[in-house]
Amino acid sequence: MITVVIEDKNIIGLDRIEITDKADINHLKNSFRVKEGEVIRAVDGENEYICKVLVIEKKEIILEIIETKKSEEDEVELVAGISIIKNDRMELVIQKLTEIGIDRIIPLETKRTIVKLNETKDKWNVISKEAVKQCQRTKFLKIDKITKINQIDYKKFDLIIVPYECEKEFNLKSLLRKIENKPKKVLYIIGPEGGFDISEIDYLKNLENVNIVTLGKNILRAETAAIVVGGVLVNEFK
Repeated sequence: MITVVIEDKNIIGLDRIEITDKADINHLKNSFRVKEGEVIRAVDGENEYICKVLVIEKKEIILEIIETKKSEEDEVELVAGISIIKNDRMELVIQKLTEIGIDRIIPLETKRTIVKLNETKDKWNVISKEAVKQCQRTKFLKIDKITKINQIDYKKFDLIIVPYECEKEFNLKSLLRKIENKPKKVLYIIGPEGGFDISEIDYLKNLENVNIVTLGKNILRAETAAIVVGGVLVNEFK
């Protein structure tokens, strides 16, 4: 079903949604060829609205809410700590992690991070919301402010996974097999293109619930590792 992403301000009264964003109007009219009377869905990050298209005009599209569905709370929250990588690769990671169902991304500034940013890019949220339309999820992916490894509150997580190219024995499959109680909050951390600095690994090894794992004999690019590990964890816990 065709999906449009909305905000609280788009909801008018009890049963109307007003689409005024030019890009959304253009997308619905010209890409999807939406017609009056057609049923589409709208999402706001918390709710899913099944709607009938009432009016299509040049500067607005009016929807009638037929049904409202509250998004269900997931048993497990999956959070990805991703060292900031080059623009197109970071955007790919955000898009794919949205699609597979990761709940939150913590952009990380590590010692070997090449791309230096003071704050997150607005485009990251745009990319994520476009991916929401494609994958039909209701909840938005949350993107935190840029953080350093030693600034994360690790006590909030029941399980922390750190893929590391110098680990040779303990793999992700073995870790998941030994888990007896389903965690409620899982964090996995992906290093930058140049890998973690040894001081960062030493810091992580000394924390409770941190598991350093190998992803196999092949060295994966940062974006590949982020998507692969995310997919495995979604399949395991969701």
